[in-house]
Order: sequence, then C-alpha cells, then structure tokens
Amino acid sequence: MSRVIVFFALVLLATPVTGGEPEGLGARTGDIAPGFSMAVYTDEVPNARQMAETESGILFVGTRRAGRLYAVVPNLDGAPEVVTFAKGLTMPSGLALLGDDLYVAALDRVLRYPEIETNLRQSPKPEVVTDALPDKYHHGWKYLSVGPDGFLYVPVGAPCNICESADERFASILRMNPRTGETTVYAHGVRNSVGMAWHPDTNELWFTDNGRDMMGDDIPPEEVNRVTDAGAHYGYPYIHGAAIRDPEFGKDHDPADYVPPEVEIQAHAAAIGMDFYTGREFGSDYAGALFIAEHGSWNRSSKVGYRVSVVQFVEDKPVYSPFVDIWLEGQRASGRPADVLAARDGTLLISDDQGGRIYRVTRKSE
Repeated sequence: MSRVIVFFALVLLATPVTGGEPEGLGARTGDIAPGFSMAVYTDEVPNARQMAETESGILFVGTRRAGRLYAVVPNLDGAPEVVTFAKGLTMPSGLALLGDDLYVAALDRVLRYPEIETNLRQSPKPEVVTDALPDKYHHGWKYLSVGPDGFLYVPVGAPCNICESADERFASILRMNPRTGETTVYAHGVRNSVGMAWHPDTNELWFTDNGRDMMGDDIPPEEVNRVTDAGAHYGYPYIHGAAIRDPEFGKDHDPADYVPPEVEIQAHAAAIGMDFYTGREFGSDYAGALFIAEHGSWNRSSKVGYRVSVVQFVEDKPVYSPFVDIWLEGQRASGRPADVLAARDGTLLISDDQGGRIYRVTRKSE
C-alpha cells in the first residue's frame, strides 16, 4: 500500500491546526513556519513518546508513564486505528525498527518483538535482548536508534541532577549488539539524551542533551551534539555547553578537553526527540534540516520550550529557529512535543505526550 496515498487520504480527515484556534486544543495559532500547515493525525495515543514507522506506514509509539506500546495503523476509509499491543512495561519510551523486528527500551531492559507487523494484534510476547542496563529511575527513560552499522544506540542518563558515577554507563550513549545485548560506551559525558538521529550524508550520530538544573533560568544551555570520534567525552558533569564550568565539579577541568556542542538552545527548553529531514516535499530550503522537539521547562521562573524548532544548515553553519510554536500561551501549556519523525511520505510527525496526540505537518501547495 502506498504511504503517500494513505496519508493524503488521512489529512482530509484530520483536525486542522492552522486557520483558526483548533477545537479543544486551547493553543494559539499563527506560530507555524510560513508555508506550512499542521493537523491532528490521531488523538488516541496517551503519553506518546518516541515514534518509528514501517515501510507499510504503520507507526509504532512508545510511552513513558503509561507503560504501553501503540501501533497507529493507517486507514483509507477514516481515521487511523490505534492498537495497544503491550501494557504494564516500565517506561517503554524508546523504540526502533530493525528489519521486521521492533526493539523497545524499558528502563533496564531492551526487548525485541519479532515480526511485529504480523503479530501486533496477537498480544505479542517480547524476547529479552538484555535486562542488565542500569535500573535507576532518575533519567531512566531511554531513546533507541539503529545505526548504519546495524547496532542499537541507547542513552543512559545520569542518575541525578549533577554527580559523578562509578559505573561508566551512566551519562553515556551505549552501542549495543541487537542480538546479544552486549554494550560498549560510544559517547561519554552525556547527562540526559532523549533524542538521536544519523546525519543522512555523513552517517554521524547527532544527539540532544539536557543541561543540569539549579543554575538559574538561562544556564546551562540545552545541547545538540555530533559524534565524530567514538568514545569522546561531552563534558558532563564538569563542563556544560561550550565552556561553562560546573560550580561543584568543574574547577579543575579545561573546556578544551571536551567536545563542545554544535548548537546551544535556551536553558530548560528540554530538547529531546530529533530527526533529519530527508524528503523533498518541504523544499530545498529544508533539505537536511534537523527538527527538534522541545518538551518544555519545569523549573524555570517563566516557561520556555513547548515547541518544535529547526536547525537549517547555511554554508554548513547551523541556523536555529522556531518551527511550530503553538502549545504555550503565556504560562499555560496545552501540549508537550516529545519526538519528531520525518515520515516516509515527506511530512513531519510530532508526538505530544501531554495531549496524547500525533500531529502531521505538511507544506502548503503554492
């Protein structure tokens, strides 16, 4: 079944967000990048987090608090069908497709659901790839990505706001054998990454990292980082951003010894899910652009984030700007973007774990 045909039919049935206040969303309009429109694809995915799409157009969605896994199945005759195919898991927020199998990160475990498209309606029982990851709940929710090498990449957050850990797997990104569960550290000094994407041209891993709390409203920044050397250190807990020494751990550390971020984002915006745009429908000005879900602040005097931003590369230099900014009205947030996905049909999907929605962004016809 053609994904383009499926989504073209579904957008006619979706709830529009542009051209007037969206019914029931309580969000302002007019803050979507010029030339684009957005619609609700489905509002039946409570606590929606990371997304993964099959070649046939089925969208798998993880959760953090709900403990469930969803399959959003396209339907030419109406709204998509949402199937809950797993319950009772511990923070199954991260998922990724590898071949016909779905991999899910749930706190200290990585699970495999073989041939998931065939089995999603049969209450499938997962295989355990590993149950030996750190089991701390603080920053314990995880993201998953499949690298060009066919290995899984799994961040393990710091078990605290700011601390040193004897276990080198904390505050890192791990490279995992998807068959055995064996891991090595791919990136050190990563406080809390809940978003990764592979550059479509260089095959380098890019990832978001949330800065520490309790240093004020505007420091340290959220980071977007790039891995050029496996095993490099990105600063935590010693250096934040490009050159901010931590007041407790940074005294004897030189910022030059650590990899600086490619992009710095407003502190506390909580930059998490991210994806590079590889389609054609958004036009040449968005070719290779990096979209980022900013989940929103929780401990800042005035709220920031609660939007999707974009990094465009102009003469190979990153240029950051808001892309969809409709969920924050004053100090009231009507949604929290958790992940973005460049869909196979050239649109952009956005998960909202507060509203339980998946949005779809399209470029308007000229």
